[in-house]
Amino acid sequence: MNRMVTQEIVGLSEPREGEGKRALITGLRGFTGYYMARELTAAGYQVHGTVLPGEPTGPDIFAVDLLDRASVAAAVEKVQPDVVVHLAAIAFVAHNDADQMYRVNVVGTRNLLEALAAGSHKPSSVLLASSANIYGNARVPVIDESVAPNPANDYAVSKLAMEYMARLWMDKLPIVIARPFNYTGVGQTENFLLPKIVSHFRKEARRIELGNLAIARDFSDVRMVAKSYRRLLAAAPSGEAFNVCSGQPHTLESLIDMMSEIAGYRIEVHVNPAFVRANEVLTLTGSNAKLTGVIGKIEPTPLLETLRWMYTA
Repeated sequence: MNRMVTQEIVGLSEPREGEGKRALITGLRGFTGYYMARELTAAGYQVHGTVLPGEPTGPDIFAVDLLDRASVAAAVEKVQPDVVVHLAAIAFVAHNDADQMYRVNVVGTRNLLEALAAGSHKPSSVLLASSANIYGNARVPVIDESVAPNPANDYAVSKLAMEYMARLWMDKLPIVIARPFNYTGVGQTENFLLPKIVSHFRKEARRIELGNLAIARDFSDVRMVAKSYRRLLAAAPSGEAFNVCSGQPHTLESLIDMMSEIAGYRIEVHVNPAFVRANEVLTLTGSNAKLTGVIGKIEPTPLLETLRWMYTA
């Protein structure tokens, strides 16, 4: 009698991936945190998370300042996580406080790793969210993990510094580094490019001001990113870095075309020099071959579908 028939007879089912395990998500109430919590909960994990001091808390939600080592250590000891997804960071490239960006992204992450390494319960996997921005203006059409970092802004430097710092802890913790390319979805704030464009079309605006129209980006759906992170946690390929991307570049012009199709009208586009960043990364297109080699194939959501989801939400 095969295993499936046996299970049906005795009323058993395969245990879910996270059954009986505790997950800690830093930055729980951030854009990615919401989808990550939903993904892990569906997989059976008991999800705990950190939020910024002053935000509402709960039985499984802790107010933690990443720069307060004692606060970080207390939360880690309270949760004793089996897996950790570190999302809390200054994640906006144009954030105007470089000092805060470096302290949160590097020192804050170090405080977390220190607490996890010193804790009484060692996690089976710790995923650190870095960024494909570390590659800068790479001189190759498709970027894989062998491409040398060449960061072109403070945000990218802070994420690369975080990666180098994390290497000091890889003999103590099962660390996996994710390098997501651009991704979007419902709930992302309008200081990011795609939510801004979608918002203008939802309001039936006739005109929009944008920055450099020459940029091309590899956009993914946030739900695909959360699924990829979950699978990386389960696979736990310690000490490795992975691009998380669709492998499909889209120009700013093509994004406007897609939204015009969805909304049923053309918008007038004006370039505002104030929105054109110095050291702009012009093209970011990634290879996800290494990722899918470890976690299996994940079908990217077509960007048109993601934009329609955001438009109709």
